[in-house]
Amino acid sequence: MDNRPSFNLFIVLKDAEPIDETLHKLSFYTGYPEEELLAAVHRGKRQNPYQPLMLKEDISRDALAAIEVHQYDLPGVVVKPEPKRFYVHGNSAAHLLGYIGEASPIDLTDAPIHGGLKSGDLVGKFGLEKSLDESLRGKPGGQQVEVSATGKVVKVLRTVASEPGLNLFLTIDHDLQAKAEMLMNGITGAVVAMTPGTGHVLALVSSPAFNPNDFVGGLDAAVWEELLLNPYGPLENRAIKGEYPPASTYKVITAIAGLEEGVIDADTKIFCPGYYEFGNRVFRCWNRGGHGTVDVVSAISQSCDVFFYQVGEKLGVDRLADYALSSGLGRSTGIHLGREADGLIPTSGWKRTQLGMPWAEGETLLIAIGQGYNLTTPLQMACLIASIGNGGPIPKPTIVRRIEDADGNVRAPASGRKADAEWPTLPASRETLDLVQEGLWRVVNGPHGTARGSRIEGLEFCGKTGTGQVISRETSEETREAELPAHLMPHAWFVAYAPAEFPQIAVAVIVENGEHGSSTAAPIARELIRTHLSAGTEKTEDADV
Repeated sequence: MDNRPSFNLFIVLKDAEPIDETLHKLSFYTGYPEEELLAAVHRGKRQNPYQPLMLKEDISRDALAAIEVHQYDLPGVVVKPEPKRFYVHGNSAAHLLGYIGEASPIDLTDAPIHGGLKSGDLVGKFGLEKSLDESLRGKPGGQQVEVSATGKVVKVLRTVASEPGLNLFLTIDHDLQAKAEMLMNGITGAVVAMTPGTGHVLALVSSPAFNPNDFVGGLDAAVWEELLLNPYGPLENRAIKGEYPPASTYKVITAIAGLEEGVIDADTKIFCPGYYEFGNRVFRCWNRGGHGTVDVVSAISQSCDVFFYQVGEKLGVDRLADYALSSGLGRSTGIHLGREADGLIPTSGWKRTQLGMPWAEGETLLIAIGQGYNLTTPLQMACLIASIGNGGPIPKPTIVRRIEDADGNVRAPASGRKADAEWPTLPASRETLDLVQEGLWRVVNGPHGTARGSRIEGLEFCGKTGTGQVISRETSEETREAELPAHLMPHAWFVAYAPAEFPQIAVAVIVENGEHGSSTAAPIARELIRTHLSAGTEKTEDADV
């Protein structure tokens, strides 16, 4: 984003007399309706007649040229250039950058955040524009003047120079961001890509998007209504606020918990006939024919529900929750965008408090495979897969690489963290991570992996598919998927890191109502991985905001 010159049309009423004649000529030269100009004058009739009154904001270049040519015929008419926010790439990174708008009464009274604001000022309302508003906005200049009894300026006593806002340099890879937006065109969902070792966000996409330029200078009522009534919610930042059942991507948590708690080990074998009987209920595997005998590595690679049903049953919901929470799920990541959702990691106490009912043991089986009450955000899942790829440290996602003033002096270094002992880490030993990583490698590269169709020749990467139920598993099992309406189809997940050894990128993709992660989400992640790694990581240019 940047600022461009906006040419605003003013009139000094005391110098423009006779007003009607001046406005008639101005309308003739510019093509602006005379009644519109008269209405602006009428609205400002109580204003000091010696002070410029705005007639029209951001006039066209043709109108500017006409006024300059006929300046001597338009007494009191003044054109003032002012900076105006301009989002160069339109919809691109809209949910990341955000937009600005006129300060509301709440903004004007919220001094700790928006100190020094006055009516009519523009402030950040969303995204980075809001979270870093004070840094981006700078400080306006002005004059202290002496005026006569009629309001005419007699003497300028003091002039205060304006201070430009600071420049933000982002971690975003423009090419990768553009690629992600292209791949998500026409799709409802989100993409998050980051560097596993630093948490630097390389791409953040929520689809569909909006054009932040529509908000600059006041949003047209029809455009606002269209945005609000759009059933796909283009104003919602799904990457950080969308909460979805993590589905089978959560099985890495169940695997870690089972291994660390000694419920299973590398040699544990469980037979999957395609279902698991628990009490008077039958819990089915996604593979109705069964997977046969599987261990933890093959259970991850083939996403065997029956294996994880039994591991979850032995662990219990509260031990599962402990590992999920310690792995960064169920709480905001602290990304500098605001309005971030926490997600939900249920416990027996949570259900008793929130729903007034005891926990049913059968519910734990659904939690163990990422269904039930579980809710996570795409950003959380990107951090989780990044931490598995980098060997345990949980990254704090960072968008701003550095902040500079107009002279190039660094004012606020990036908050990204380097790998050290102070990082929070996954609650997993090296031996446990080795087994989980092997399972994730087989998901893509093994002969029976659920994402084997998305492998890249000459590049080994690791990932996990997921199919998040929109309706209960019982209902979906009673209804063939082909008979479900589109809005009830499962959400498709894929999380991945690449390369398998020394990963340079971690990706989380969610496609709403996309059915299967292997067929819809995984191909998107594959193309992003291919794009990033084929371009190389030695990029010297920063994204400038």
